[in-house]
Amino acid sequence: MTGKNAFYAQSGGVTAVINASACGVIETARAHPEAIGTVYAGAHGILGALHEDLIDTAAESADTISALRHTPAGAFGSARYKLRGLEENRAEYERLIQVFQAHDIGYFFYNGGGDSQDTAHKVAQLGESMGHPITCIGIPKTVDNDLPVTDTCPGFGSVAKYIAVATREAGLDVASMARTSTRVFILETMGRHAGWIAAASALAREAPDDPPHVILLPEVPLDEQRFLARVQDCVERIGYCVVVVSEGVRTADGQFLSDQGTRDAFGHVQLGGVAPTVAAMVKDALGYKYHYAIADYLQRAARHIASATDVEQAYALGRAAVEYALAGRNAIMPTIVRESDQPYRWHIGEVPLAEVANVEARMPADYIDDSGFFVTESCLRYLRPLIEGEDYPPYRDGLPVYARLRGQRVARRLPPFRD
Repeated sequence: MTGKNAFYAQSGGVTAVINASACGVIETARAHPEAIGTVYAGAHGILGALHEDLIDTAAESADTISALRHTPAGAFGSARYKLRGLEENRAEYERLIQVFQAHDIGYFFYNGGGDSQDTAHKVAQLGESMGHPITCIGIPKTVDNDLPVTDTCPGFGSVAKYIAVATREAGLDVASMARTSTRVFILETMGRHAGWIAAASALAREAPDDPPHVILLPEVPLDEQRFLARVQDCVERIGYCVVVVSEGVRTADGQFLSDQGTRDAFGHVQLGGVAPTVAAMVKDALGYKYHYAIADYLQRAARHIASATDVEQAYALGRAAVEYALAGRNAIMPTIVRESDQPYRWHIGEVPLAEVANVEARMPADYIDDSGFFVTESCLRYLRPLIEGEDYPPYRDGLPVYARLRGQRVARRLPPFRD
């Protein structure tokens, strides 16, 4: 005798460790066949539920599921698709419940950020009112590290490690060539409203004049003249300057420097290209030769250099989601609770979905130094444990080997959904 089936979906921008959470969900569910039947995964996230495009994870071998732990990106496909409010578009939510009813799904595990936690919360409410109760557990995921309550978000530690390593290595490159070549190097990171990723570049610094020399954060409006003076002083003192800039940096009037004039599927302003904007600013005012790099997808896909702490926490939160569901918990998200910095200790906690839905956590003011161009020791104490340890994937012929799913679909039982 088996229990009700489960539905798992990945949402939003993927990370180097989101599949580790998927691995935690599926392996834990498989260990409790009396309570959970089959875990179905949504093809391309929540769209898989809306269009009844379900992947049967039972068709995947234990070795393949285990390999998800060291595989980057979204193995089942993710999507930037935000369900609107219940009052605005009840049809989409009702469709989810209909699909869950058709496939005897009693558990919903949604792996994503604040928008996703909002969706899981609404589904928990609607299922009860429609006579098909659904146990909904959110699983935190975001490279931006901007979910509240949880000490950190899976995906962030690995991006932080990548950016810190890239800053140190690129800094050595620029320093070695600065006398006759590039004087200013600019690295653009992700981070729309929260500067956690850019801040992590500070971990690269070992001595006071080491890179990064300037960090531009969304939390601090850009004062162009102060910034240019800081760059000029750095170049004149040590010969070069490394700048790390978050994509979400704004001017004093609140405008994004990199606003492309378009919006993504979540309704967010489409960002990108702040590095060339800053580079042009430096070139026009100071005339220095420059280079810039936009880390973009490379930073969030870099499983080969993932933080072991991040991998462990991502898996633990996926496992905890299932354990909480089996314990009768509903409409919650498991969290990371920090116990100490050194040695780094943590445990799993929980928070109601209502408290994290559509809420962004920015860097605390005391994590940013008085200049606004760097971070404090308190911030560094917070960041250091999150990049600790290496968890390399297996390699073959010099390249990492990642999981490849069969992706076997479940037969549809409902008419097509017209969105």
